[in-house]
Amino acid sequence: MINHCCLTIKESNDGSTPSLTRKDCCHSHLVPFSRAFPTAFLIIFILQCTSLLSAAQAQKKITLEDIFIKGTFRQKYIDGQRPLKDGKSYASIITDSQTGLSKVVRSRYSDGEISGTLYSESDIEPKGISVTTDFSSDEKKVVLARDEESIYRYSTKAWYYVYDLLSRKTEAVSKRGKQQFPSFSPDGTKLAYVIDNNIFIKDLNSGKERQITQDGKWNNIINGWSDWVYEEEFSFAQAFFWSQDGKEIAYYKFNESQVPLISLPFYNDNSYPTQYTYKYPRAGEKNSEVSIHVYRLQDSSSTKMEIGGERDQYIPRIKWTSESGNLCILRLNRHQNKLDYLLANSRTGQSRTILTERDKYYIDIEKERLTFLSDGRRFINVSERDGFNHIYLYDISGKVLYQVTKGNWEVTEIYGINESKGTIYYQSTEINPQQRDVFEISINGTHKRRLSKSPGENSAQFNSDYSYYILQHSSFNQPLYISLHQQNGTLIRVLQDNSELTTRLKDFKVPDAEMFNLKTSEGISLNGFMVKPSGFNPTKKYPVLLYTYGGPGYQSTTDTYSTSTYLWMRMLAQNGYIIACVDNRGTGYRGADFKKTTYKQLGKYETIDQIETARWFAKQSYVDKKRIGIWGWSFGGYLSSLCAEKGDGIFAMAIAVAPVTTWRFYDTIYTERFLLAPQENPSGYDDNSPIQFAKDLKGKFLLVHGTADDNVHPQNSMAFSEALIDANIPFEQAYYPNKNHGIYGGNTSLHLFSKLTDFVLKNL
Repeated sequence: MINHCCLTIKESNDGSTPSLTRKDCCHSHLVPFSRAFPTAFLIIFILQCTSLLSAAQAQKKITLEDIFIKGTFRQKYIDGQRPLKDGKSYASIITDSQTGLSKVVRSRYSDGEISGTLYSESDIEPKGISVTTDFSSDEKKVVLARDEESIYRYSTKAWYYVYDLLSRKTEAVSKRGKQQFPSFSPDGTKLAYVIDNNIFIKDLNSGKERQITQDGKWNNIINGWSDWVYEEEFSFAQAFFWSQDGKEIAYYKFNESQVPLISLPFYNDNSYPTQYTYKYPRAGEKNSEVSIHVYRLQDSSSTKMEIGGERDQYIPRIKWTSESGNLCILRLNRHQNKLDYLLANSRTGQSRTILTERDKYYIDIEKERLTFLSDGRRFINVSERDGFNHIYLYDISGKVLYQVTKGNWEVTEIYGINESKGTIYYQSTEINPQQRDVFEISINGTHKRRLSKSPGENSAQFNSDYSYYILQHSSFNQPLYISLHQQNGTLIRVLQDNSELTTRLKDFKVPDAEMFNLKTSEGISLNGFMVKPSGFNPTKKYPVLLYTYGGPGYQSTTDTYSTSTYLWMRMLAQNGYIIACVDNRGTGYRGADFKKTTYKQLGKYETIDQIETARWFAKQSYVDKKRIGIWGWSFGGYLSSLCAEKGDGIFAMAIAVAPVTTWRFYDTIYTERFLLAPQENPSGYDDNSPIQFAKDLKGKFLLVHGTADDNVHPQNSMAFSEALIDANIPFEQAYYPNKNHGIYGGNTSLHLFSKLTDFVLKNL
């Protein structure tokens, strides 16, 4: 038997040549090598061992524990960063590394230095409540949460408290039950919130609580809170809003009594699983009937707003204008290709249409950035009316005064409008569709200036008078870099450079990503990124793992620092895999035509483009064409399943995590936006359903789902599994009990990605 040995260099006491010893790992017996070998040989041997040790250090490998447990590659942010109303300072949260206690500090824009502490976790009673920067408008109070629990994607509920920064007293908001969406009135004297589907208001001076809706009931009537599908697809959960003068509250009422129910089992220590049942409208089914109401605090009366006679429609946004008593209501038809802007009188409820947007495909409400100017006569918004998402200035009648931005690129965010100078601050893809840059421009479309200088993803936060801004920058190969600037662009101070993480990435030799572009056989140009293995040798042949999401309007190849999923793929690159991702047709930020190509036939062109990507790689001299795999999550799981079926064997392996396998199982708003209802477009639903092509699946296949997925129901994977079994197609599957669409919590992510890693190593 040959024992493994450990080599140790031992420093001598007198500074002479160190002695090399051999430590037998099975026994603790030390044998000086200097007794057995000549000095010259010893020196050569030492040099060789030093070289080996340096090489070992240079080959430091990323582990799953680094990514999912230790947070080795986690970026540092400025927690709770919030501009303060004085325009000269901002608030943020810092945590003491010794005590673990946090405090909210005030920092100066002029130099970035901390100028004082607003309050600390140690000031709060009861203990165990985390600090926040959710201040009232006068910045004298802050709302805090205890025992917060997640509901759906954005919604939470908790026991909330109001902490007074002057008196240093903490007061519970309500004893009736956990609250949702606590919101200060504009003058900071009142707090509105939701309990059990009803809206309440508390007077913070008197402590008096009043209930302003009475009919809220689970799975029936919701006041002030979105139903499931609005929260998921229109991206808002709080559904009540204070008027600017604090005299009224506009709120949504959802009547979901006719919406079908879905039940998810929860497996626990009881003898029988429990059931979670909620309203989920699948494609073609009934939605909630939505109405908009305004409550007046002065006389405790409510008025229902006129939104037209059609009830099978959507109200994706409401927004108070700058004029008291005027509420703007956005009304979208069920086909989502006609959007009306209604201006309603909050006292009478009467409304009139001031603007109508139409699109031959669909309107992407996620891009809406409606902002009313203080003069009450104009407003700013974005539109794809010229084929790209741009800023427009309208008068209050809905007439376009100026197209503020234009070109074959997209505005992605509006940060604010300095009305005194007539300047708009925004983010766009003008430099590169895979980058984001910050610009300023005059409200009439002149004097455009780029504020960000570094390639990658840039975003900004401005102070109240736009004289300073904090710029955040990262790229695929560079962690977050946060800097403070004067309005003219002059750098004041670097607030966070993540230098330790940058050094760590170099120490681990984390492979860099490179952007690339390919053209398909149809002449379609596709953008992507590629991560080559450590020590890449172009004369060798490597396996390729493609990552895809590919859903409508989304972009996976943005030049920004990696999330944990991307770091996992870079770990695979360290171990000899080429990792690549390409944004197929249907994805965003390249204009409406590119994005809306997939209308009425989701999955068709996306799958074609991913298969063409695999064939492009198969032609590269450094790729082993027999070892190309694909994986994805959610829409990406849907695409990876289709690719395994329609790729004619080009994929040796595929992984689908939480996939949609038939759009008939998915929700109304998302699915019908792209496919219409199943009754109107049955072939659009079935021609690209993985269930329909189970018999054609080739290669090794892994199917993963959480059993408590409220978004893409586990029924999708169950139905797909049954189809594969009926077709006698071998595959592997894994189900994560009581986990939602994200499949996380505790050791879940570590376990999941260990399984994915093993599957890749075994089958690719």
